[in-house]
Amino acid sequence: MHHQVVALERIHQPLPDVFDFPADTTYTLTAHDTTPTRALLHERVREATIIIVTTVKLDAETLASDVTPNLRLVAVMATGTDPIDLAACRQRGICVTNCPAANVDAVSEHAISLYFAARRRTVLLDGLTREVPSLWSQNGSLNTFMRYADGKPPLSCKDEVMGVVGYGALGKGIAALGRALGMQVLIAARKSAPESVPAPSLNSVLPPADVGDARVSFDEVLRRSTVIVLSLPRTPETLNLLSTVEFAHMSPYSVLVNIARGGIVDELAVVQAVRDGKIAGYATDVFQKEPAEGPEDSPLLSEDTKGLNITVSPHLAWFAQRTMSNLGQILKETIEAWVNGNAINVII
Repeated sequence: MHHQVVALERIHQPLPDVFDFPADTTYTLTAHDTTPTRALLHERVREATIIIVTTVKLDAETLASDVTPNLRLVAVMATGTDPIDLAACRQRGICVTNCPAANVDAVSEHAISLYFAARRRTVLLDGLTREVPSLWSQNGSLNTFMRYADGKPPLSCKDEVMGVVGYGALGKGIAALGRALGMQVLIAARKSAPESVPAPSLNSVLPPADVGDARVSFDEVLRRSTVIVLSLPRTPETLNLLSTVEFAHMSPYSVLVNIARGGIVDELAVVQAVRDGKIAGYATDVFQKEPAEGPEDSPLLSEDTKGLNITVSPHLAWFAQRTMSNLGQILKETIEAWVNGNAINVII
């Protein structure tokens, strides 16, 4: 047996130097730095039996037998498999694998860094401090830019209630860091039908609650949390999981951190929620359209958001030496196990 292994995004992929396949199995590995166009994609995967991919979209047309007639395995070098049309793979009997938990440390730490940026308004204060003429010099302090609408200063970690939405390996890592910082942690259950509840006021008292790994209803987590971290997959069920209705139920002290996937948060609605003071801030590593370039791709990047407490980073929460090492090792083990007939990390 000879395998044509095609890696589509070496820019993201720490590829193994060699695969240890059985003696009667050979392979050719072809790696491309990027695959920017659909025409190139179809050309490159035509003879592939194994595709290694991270973010390139493999839709039903690409996965059709006339485009990828020999394809047997899609190895996703990431935890999320949302770029892959899983139904098309299932229909053709193409196996899909992923690399779970490779980036837990890096993404958990990045989530906490985004939390601090949102709570302490780091980006906003950086811009104000650099301005000339200086408001700092004129007024003697910039603390008004850190205050909530009721004039109160920001919360500290020991006063926070962290709501974790998505409690896989990543959610558990984030929750552990939150507890280590002194936060009380709530673990959200799956979202149910929306409740009719009054919006909280700035004078609401947020009850302390640390329930360990017990689940709390999604709506209760929205109401009681002062920081919410999203760490769940993007699926048809989680698109726009947080939009105008949900923001109306959240504490006006709350900051929202998204290190999951773009599309889970309604970007237009979250900009409006921050502008209206429904929530205190939004920090995200992900966008609905990626790569994102300017307001045409995302309202988060529009000029009129510059004065809002919105912090963005370019989907690099995962990027760390430990992650790269983990990804390379997990990918190697996963592909070798599939070739040897002992598949691991199987999605379908």
